Amino acid sequence: MAGEPPGAVVTVFRSRLRPGAEDEYHRTAGRIDALARAMPGFLDAKTFTADDGERVTVVTFASWAEHRAWRDHPEHRLAQERGRDHFYAAYDIAVCDLVTRHDFRAADTP
Repeated sequence: MAGEPPGAVVTVFRSRLRPGAEDEYHRTAGRIDALARAMPGFLDAKTFTADDGERVTVVTFASWAEHRAWRDHPEHRLAQERGRDHFYAAYDIAVCDLVTRHDFRAADTP
C-alpha cells in the first residue's frame, strides 16, 4: 500500500476467553501459532496471561505486506471467525508501526 512505512508491524491482541472454551482454544491456538511462525516476515510472538485472566499476545512481522498476508491467510481467517463465535468473550486488536526500539541485555545474560 502506498505511503506505508518500511519498518516492522506490531500487533497487540488483548483477549478474554469464554468459560469452557479453553481446551478447544488451546488446540486451535497451537496450530495458528505454528502457522504464523512459518509465514514469511514473521519475527516474534509472545503470549502473556494476567492474574485476572486477560491474555495479551504481541506479534511482530517485518513489513505491512507480510502482516497483511498473515492477517488474510485462509486458515487464520477461519480461526478468527471461530474465535468470535466460540472462544472470546472480548478482544481488542491494535496494529502499530514500530517507530523506535531499544534493546539491553546484561553481559552475564544468555
